[in-house]
Amino acid sequence: MKMNQINEHCYYFHSSVNVGYVHEGDQGLLIDAGIDASAIRKVVRQLDEQGLPVTHLFITHAHADHFGGASYLYKHYGVKIIAPPLEASIMKHSILEPIYLFQGTTPPNEIRNKFLEGPPIDVDLIVDEGRHTIDGFELDCILTPGHSYHQLAIATHDVLFAADSYFGEKELHKHKIPFLTCAHDTVHSLEKLKKTNYSGAIPGHGKFEEDYHDTLEANIAYHRSVLNALYEMVRISPHGLSLEDVVSYMCARFNVNAEQLSQYLLFRTAVGGYVKALIDEGDFHCEIENYRVMIKAS
Repeated sequence: MKMNQINEHCYYFHSSVNVGYVHEGDQGLLIDAGIDASAIRKVVRQLDEQGLPVTHLFITHAHADHFGGASYLYKHYGVKIIAPPLEASIMKHSILEPIYLFQGTTPPNEIRNKFLEGPPIDVDLIVDEGRHTIDGFELDCILTPGHSYHQLAIATHDVLFAADSYFGEKELHKHKIPFLTCAHDTVHSLEKLKKTNYSGAIPGHGKFEEDYHDTLEANIAYHRSVLNALYEMVRISPHGLSLEDVVSYMCARFNVNAEQLSQYLLFRTAVGGYVKALIDEGDFHCEIENYRVMIKAS
């Protein structure tokens, strides 16, 4: 985790999951907390070496790779924890992520791991979209659902901490079928961010860019390519496809490796998020046949 300074107030720690940092006088706000205590310790160690304070933590969304280190920060630094609604509830009861990935059934121990279930945390302050002044921090919170249900991107000092509203192009192609809960919401959030003009932006996964609009456009194009592949796959199936077959065919189409249950569930949810978007657009509909959910072109 390498510390990178963006301007007088804003920094980020680049790793597989980025962590942001905003400095205001004797206060310091971390944006997200990495996947576990080990990851966030590398961050606060560098801040301590620079004499920079750690007093607040903003969690952008309730995925374990973004809040797994929050419990450590609270125990050792007493940080004030800020988060969006709904996401805060999931973090308080962090078993909820394995529950919804396992379709509401009590999840098996195999998927109750640090990648899907971070240590539960209580949020001190719940905030929604809009401009907020919090203990001297001026934050513009931008609602960017799609990757998660109520994700907030944060803009401050002319820098956009975009969370997982978009990925760097390298990371986008690495994921093959990017995790999301609704492709329609994801694209809408990307279009929303395209209208912003900050001096630079840092995604949750990827590098800081001063001109981030091309990367936003690349994300939109990628999601549309996945939607097109899905549409063509179902359209040429005269009797439709079961939801499980759709997942199987899409993973094969994009050469996805999902050998573990946790990996498979993430991809199944993502494919479902693309299916949901095409249902919303009227391209697909669902029918129940022989006790199976069938996806059919409309």
